[in-house]
Amino acid sequence: MSQRKQKLVMAYLCKVCSSKKSCLVSPNQIAQAISKKCVLTIAEIDEIMAALALENYLDFVVSDSKEGYYYCVTLRKKGQSYILDSKKQKKTFGMLILRSIFLATVSFVFGVILRAIFKG
Repeated sequence: MSQRKQKLVMAYLCKVCSSKKSCLVSPNQIAQAISKKCVLTIAEIDEIMAALALENYLDFVVSDSKEGYYYCVTLRKKGQSYILDSKKQKKTFGMLILRSIFLATVSFVFGVILRAIFKG
């Protein structure tokens, strides 16, 4: 099970369950929603749901119906803030890259100036 698939499932669940206390979602709905980005089997979705529950993102209960089974998903606080946390993490990563580029540029310019001073 990859982190990417887990992130895609969590993002989908945040979108679906954002305004509700809890929601019913079938594994087929999850697989269909994510199918444009990656392919998930029902067994993988079951593993991902269990992993997300262990990581304290959500609680879920499996309920049977005529069409198959559904997850009754309730997002925990960590799950509710998942989208904001991931945006903040991306912004922090971007700032780290920009800072690294800036420091590399300053270091290069400083090296060129020192070379010009001691060469002449």
